[in-house]
Amino acid sequence: MSTNLSVNSATSGNNAITSVADDLLKYKIGISQIPGVGSVLAKKLIAYTGSIEAVFKEKKKNLLKIPGIGTTLADLIVNHQNLERAEAEIEFINRYEIRYYFYLDEEYPVRLKQCPDAPIMLFSKGDIDFNKEKVISIVGTRNATDYGKEFCVKLINDLSQRHKNLIVVSGLAYGIDICAHRAALKYNVPTIAVLAHGLSTLYPAVHRNSARDIVNNGALVTDFTSEVKPERNNFVKRNRIIAGLADATIVVESASEGGALITADLANSYNRDVFAYPGRVNDEWSKGCNKLIKTNKAAMIESFEDLEYIMGWDSTSKNESRQLALFQNLLPDEQQVVDLLKEENNLMIDIMCLRVDMPVSKLSPLLLKLEFMGLIKSLPGKVYRLIN
Repeated sequence: MSTNLSVNSATSGNNAITSVADDLLKYKIGISQIPGVGSVLAKKLIAYTGSIEAVFKEKKKNLLKIPGIGTTLADLIVNHQNLERAEAEIEFINRYEIRYYFYLDEEYPVRLKQCPDAPIMLFSKGDIDFNKEKVISIVGTRNATDYGKEFCVKLINDLSQRHKNLIVVSGLAYGIDICAHRAALKYNVPTIAVLAHGLSTLYPAVHRNSARDIVNNGALVTDFTSEVKPERNNFVKRNRIIAGLADATIVVESASEGGALITADLANSYNRDVFAYPGRVNDEWSKGCNKLIKTNKAAMIESFEDLEYIMGWDSTSKNESRQLALFQNLLPDEQQVVDLLKEENNLMIDIMCLRVDMPVSKLSPLLLKLEFMGLIKSLPGKVYRLIN
């Protein structure tokens, strides 16, 4: 069952407090509330009209010229009823100090923005840097066994000792999800719980105490407005966020079908790494993981070393002296790029060109050289980050 969300403590630096008076927020929320307009079509509307505000001020006859917009959708846009719902959501944001992220905002999670079906709006309760250097999603069955839970806890414990810039993402569900969140909290690793409903509700209610702890060392995140309840279809929809926020998705235990496998498929579609923890062939809750490995949809993971090897994650202590030595031998242009990535964590190549005042033809081979040196890593969407 669900319960009213009562994790309403204040958070510092909340953009809701400083920006909620801006009328643009009403339009940002409003476009996400138009029935029949998903994130892909919403982005198309903004691109065609030129701005989020222009979508709602455009004449119906012009809206009908946009591919995918028929009479019904055009009527829904011009009658502005969804803007009234947006105003009510703004009141909720103000009252409970909810953070919000529009997909064109600078604070929007970089990894998620690279996904074609990334949500237009994201809401969160808590204070989290979505763009830390290393983010993993851990998912699995709700019927977790001791075998799976022990691996989950040990993996997070080992990683917490070696990687200080780590975030663990999961879905707050029974089984592997809540095991991952609680292990992250135990070992002081920030954790993100992606919800299948709005922030006025918490499901399952039995995880309320864990949710409060997550707000204090991470965030509750959703793309649903406050009144949305935990309906079945919402759980499948939220899986794209779990996969999209992370560099890698780890499936710990799963039956031959289930939400964890859907999340793995989504991660593969985003060109993200997928790992699966193997089990005995006749174990019900290992069939899904074994299938992912057998069909080459996931790499087998038995310990943190497997993750580090495939992801190219050296521990900070082992890598620090090597990087210091390499930094001393960099050319001025190379050092400029490294210094920029130290400040920004993740950057698209187009933005780097502007920041370092360098054409793509010159920057591309420089980035490739830094990658061969083991200083940076390329991510999907022509994004680069410094390896710590």
